[in-house]
Amino acid sequence: MKPLRHDRRVLMLAALAALPAVLVALLLLWLGDFTPKVRWTLTALIVLFWLGFASSLWERLVRPLQTISNLLAALREGDFSIRARGARAADPLGEVLYEVNALTETLQHQRLKALEATALLSRVMAEIDVAVFAFDEAGRLKLTNRAGERLLGQPEPRLLGASAADLGLDECLREDAPPILDAAFPGGSGRWEIRKSVFRQGGLPHRLLVLADVSRPLREEERQAWRRLIRVLGHEINNSLAPIQSLAESLRGLLALREPPPDWREDMRQGLAVIASRSESLSRFTTAYAKLARLPQPKFQRVEIDPLIRRVVGLETRLLLRLCPGPGLALSADPDQLEQVLINLVHNAVDAALETSGGVEVGWRAAAGPTPRLEVRVADEGPGLTSTANLFVPFFTTKPGGSGIGLVLSRQIAEAHGGTLTLENRADRSGCLAVLTLPLAARSA
Repeated sequence: MKPLRHDRRVLMLAALAALPAVLVALLLLWLGDFTPKVRWTLTALIVLFWLGFASSLWERLVRPLQTISNLLAALREGDFSIRARGARAADPLGEVLYEVNALTETLQHQRLKALEATALLSRVMAEIDVAVFAFDEAGRLKLTNRAGERLLGQPEPRLLGASAADLGLDECLREDAPPILDAAFPGGSGRWEIRKSVFRQGGLPHRLLVLADVSRPLREEERQAWRRLIRVLGHEINNSLAPIQSLAESLRGLLALREPPPDWREDMRQGLAVIASRSESLSRFTTAYAKLARLPQPKFQRVEIDPLIRRVVGLETRLLLRLCPGPGLALSADPDQLEQVLINLVHNAVDAALETSGGVEVGWRAAAGPTPRLEVRVADEGPGLTSTANLFVPFFTTKPGGSGIGLVLSRQIAEAHGGTLTLENRADRSGCLAVLTLPLAARSA
């Protein structure tokens, strides 16, 4: 049997609620001493009032439900402009309508924010100078931007639905693809930085591929590096050649005299000594620069930290160092390069501590973080750093006779091992703190 609709059940229940009273009234009416005209008139009035009140009750209950249904249908269709009348507090039906209106307001604001965010994302995607591609689970292109169109040399409608192999992007999507790839596309060739990620749309996984042309930034960095190199080389060479040229002119003038002064041999000897000294300084500079440019690749092997640091501390004889040993740790590194870094840090710390008759403390620990890392700390009680801006600039030094490459080489070695090197002034007292951080994760040789 098909169940009754809700509105018909309401009407039937309203009629049944008044049915006993109607039957009693009709029974008294027809059993009483009334004329037939009165009986039929009152019977008609009783039935009409009965059905009228039942219909009114049906209207009061069903119409608000239909209104709420229409509001929810409008929300489902994305129309947030309709509001229900009669929303008020202290009224069960009014509170329901109030909540529906509040839900409509919330959804309208959320939709507006979503549209603004989508418009902003579309604008960024269109204007960004990075090629963006989205592929579905089957490897078919689902989305690209203007940079992607320019890179592949075709408009988006022709590209959508094509496979990564047809577009020449299959090599970029491989799991073992390098982060920097030399590749040629219809819209250009060069070196490309590859970034990949996974996202879900419609419950299905998609792959996002981003290609950034790093050729121009690399060329600009290369030009800047050459400018800095030429500036440094020119400055140092001119500093050495200027006194050499001046002394050579003076000595030539001295030799050109018909009657040289009695001490001309001493002047000649001193001038040649200065020329030799400046030439030797220029030779040391070029040798140091060649050493900086020819840093070999590290040869990784297992290195125990405790004996390595104790050996470095034992090499320093100018000052008794305080050793704060940490846990027994080992890492994969080049022992010779790592030892050179520690020697440089300890040597600089001792140089600074001797200026103030202070001490030097060396220790290590396992640093907390998402990946296990070794943290070697070298703290001195010297005068501290006056400026940290040029610490890692090649050939910058504050020490008389310093080469200015120790810290540069140390940082290059740290970065070649996947680590970092930082120097800063101590917060608890005067002095400098050098922190060498290296990964403890195993690395293949």
